[in-house]
Amino acid sequence: MTTPTASLPLAPGVWTLDPLHCTVEFTARHMAISKVRGRFHTFDATVVVADSLETSSLSANVDMSSVDTNNADRDAHLRNSDFFHVDLHPEMTFQSTGIAETAPNTYAVTGDLTINGVTRTEQLAVVFHGTETFPGDGSFHAGFEATGTISRADYGVDFNVPLGAGGFVISDTIGIELDIQLLAPQAEAVS
Repeated sequence: MTTPTASLPLAPGVWTLDPLHCTVEFTARHMAISKVRGRFHTFDATVVVADSLETSSLSANVDMSSVDTNNADRDAHLRNSDFFHVDLHPEMTFQSTGIAETAPNTYAVTGDLTINGVTRTEQLAVVFHGTETFPGDGSFHAGFEATGTISRADYGVDFNVPLGAGGFVISDTIGIELDIQLLAPQAEAVS
């Protein structure tokens, strides 16, 4: 007797991002005493739901020039060669290499993250919040929350300023916080 293969609790097919109901945010410690929050306004993602987790996948891309930390001067600095170097590396991408269920409605998504031309393996903790039909147009949505941390130095984003008492102005560890709604695959047109 074989053990059933785990799968995502969604109908098979290509689920697409609902950008009006999503956020892609990050946090960094400033002077080790507080968090600075930022977000990206332009991004896209698709999830291919297959019969098993092993054959399901996630791909995403983020327009690095859309960074917004609520400070125009800081955002301009983030776009230049000290940080994202958007002229050479306009996108951040993520391509899953594995999805595993860690608890009911909770998943570990491992994948290749590319920032600043550097690709490394990272992992996101993902919580599935369920599905619902949007009453405005009848579209079927699925909600997820994902979190993780990365080292910005791992991606060559290592600009910093030392503090007088030791340490640095900007933390190396960057927190990732995603709130995502996906739209169910459209039914194929019947002729």
